[in-house]
Amino acid sequence: MATTEIQKEIRSAKRAGRGRMRRFGSTGESVRMALETVRANKLRSGLTILGIVIGVTTVITISSIISGLNNNVQNWVNSLGSNVVWVYHMPVIGVRPTAEMLARKKLTPEDAIALRSLPHVVTVNAGSRHANPIFQVGIIGVKYGNKQAQGTMLEGDQVVLPETTQLDFIEGRMYTREEDQRAAHVVILGHDTWKKLFGNGNAIGKEVQIEGNMYTVIGVLDKLKQAFGGGDNPDDNRALFPLNTFLQLHPEDDGMWISVKYDNPKNKDLVEDEVREMLRIRRKVHTWQPDDFAVFSPDSIARLWKALTGGLAIFMVAVSSVGLMVGGVGVMNIMLVSVTERTREIGVRKAIGATKRNILVQFTVEATTLCAIGGILGIIAGGLITLVVRLLITVLPATMSPTWAIIGFVVSLAIGLVFGIYPAWKAANLDPIEALRYE
Repeated sequence: MATTEIQKEIRSAKRAGRGRMRRFGSTGESVRMALETVRANKLRSGLTILGIVIGVTTVITISSIISGLNNNVQNWVNSLGSNVVWVYHMPVIGVRPTAEMLARKKLTPEDAIALRSLPHVVTVNAGSRHANPIFQVGIIGVKYGNKQAQGTMLEGDQVVLPETTQLDFIEGRMYTREEDQRAAHVVILGHDTWKKLFGNGNAIGKEVQIEGNMYTVIGVLDKLKQAFGGGDNPDDNRALFPLNTFLQLHPEDDGMWISVKYDNPKNKDLVEDEVREMLRIRRKVHTWQPDDFAVFSPDSIARLWKALTGGLAIFMVAVSSVGLMVGGVGVMNIMLVSVTERTREIGVRKAIGATKRNILVQFTVEATTLCAIGGILGIIAGGLITLVVRLLITVLPATMSPTWAIIGFVVSLAIGLVFGIYPAWKAANLDPIEALRYE
């Protein structure tokens, strides 16, 4: 480039005024230049930030699904009852039963009666169920006239069941203590069992046939909450009996669980310890032996679920990190190309007073702005995918998390800052004389 042309370009820039020169390193001017660069090279800019968009979209989508599932599981756990601990003769979640567990002595109604004497216990229910022992689904058919509900679970509980577990009746009532004591032939139907037999009609006072015996319907339960949306809940297809009636029907199903309702959440640990101590004494477990029963509470299920989703969260971070790293490398590459293309412009700006700091800030902000655009597009795309999942896949009740949206955006800015520093440093350290001579 001829010296006279350089001088003309410098004089032209100076005539633009000192006020414009002071804006070379300003954030607003840098953002404006970055947006102009995006508009001038739409395809190149789009491909540059594609990795950022994919990374942030992945974060938003997976976190939304996890958040929705967590909310559903928590609501389901809350529906199981508050201030409650459960006791089984062996663990029912998280482990595969061993031969020793299967051979353990079963819990009895007398154990439940003994636990009622504990100081912080409000009430105790003993219950049992006749179902497939592996899959916990019903195996019995319930008949009414020419209609039949297949795969119904049979369950027996004491009259205090509504005090330990949330029960919502569509119609009818709970059986009484007197009906339990005399093993009355009364039954409460689950929502789906009622729908299959009676549609939306009244079932109270009608007689249904179960395993050759007739039982009078005294209540119908509302649909239960589920941990995962969509599909039928097996617990909605059940027939609920007084415990003594159930044991008369299936005396072989003597393996019971016990639900213990206590007075105050702060006494949870104390109640669990007292329950353990009482049962160890009743079951004659020596001090050096471990419990031959399992005590757990609804929050145990929530903790197990969070442990499972923790692995999914790690997968989310790994996948999104790959996308963000690819996007960061793309941004660095395009910024290096931009520095090369604008070498002469950088030389002119330095010649009329722009400092290294001005140039460094300008190109760093440009890189960060590119990544911010990618982050915003990723959040929008993640939100749209979340909406589609929520509407079309009911088993995945996705809920977009504002926290993760903010995290995704902040990370995209950080990627722009980290990967934009080197190109900005290279631009800031260009020799102005050599830059002005660049063709």
